[in-house]
Amino acid sequence: MSRTLILARSETRHFNLIFLLALSMLLVSPAPSRAEPAIAEQIAKTYGLDSFGQVEAIRYTWNGEFPGGHNLSNKWEWSPKTGTVSFEGKDKEGNPIKVTYQRSQISSQSDVVKKEVDPAFANDQYWLLLPFHLLWDGAAATDEGQQKRPTGDTSAQRVVMKYPSEGGYQPGDTWDLYVGADKRIEEIVYHRGAANPPHLVSAKYADYKRAGPLLISTDHPGLVDGETFRITITDVSVKLTGSDNWINAQ
Repeated sequence: MSRTLILARSETRHFNLIFLLALSMLLVSPAPSRAEPAIAEQIAKTYGLDSFGQVEAIRYTWNGEFPGGHNLSNKWEWSPKTGTVSFEGKDKEGNPIKVTYQRSQISSQSDVVKKEVDPAFANDQYWLLLPFHLLWDGAAATDEGQQKRPTGDTSAQRVVMKYPSEGGYQPGDTWDLYVGADKRIEEIVYHRGAANPPHLVSAKYADYKRAGPLLISTDHPGLVDGETFRITITDVSVKLTGSDNWINAQ
């Protein structure tokens, strides 16, 4: 199993956030971790882990609003079982792109797909399926009990997910998940394992919707090293095994 290297664009500091949260191992086909932390599994099951095998395809649009007016919108369709990805958006020069490719054949793709589109896919899908990836990746989980949330005076169960200190693009990445009694993530705090910025990201997980068996948080306002950003996930729908119909999130 390999880790996907996520390369930040160099035009502006704020573009570093575009590929921020896919800095760790990305498994495009779910497989059981060698050591599945019980709390991580509970959280992932809340989001539909047990039914993920029924999903033939997922559609969604990832939207990012960053300081300085740097806004992005990436439209995706992904088939988990075949690794087929369709993308509609823009390259780093602002030119429109529309492409379909197989992730298993990424080496034969153009540089734009290899260096821009596929890293963006990894990042955007991480926002979509964060609870699954933390489990699939085998990050070590620690349940620290009820702790004060980063925003507000209320408390939530804090679950710390830490990646290994060796290997990968960003070894030692740590995620603090603030989880409600219903095992839904309410907020996250991300601590980057490497010394280079951005060092600290916090975001809310809000506006939950169901798309078939999957529970999706579609709104993520937050801060990156003290500056505001917002990521929203819109137009979410899934197609299940044996059906030609798309089920819209609602």
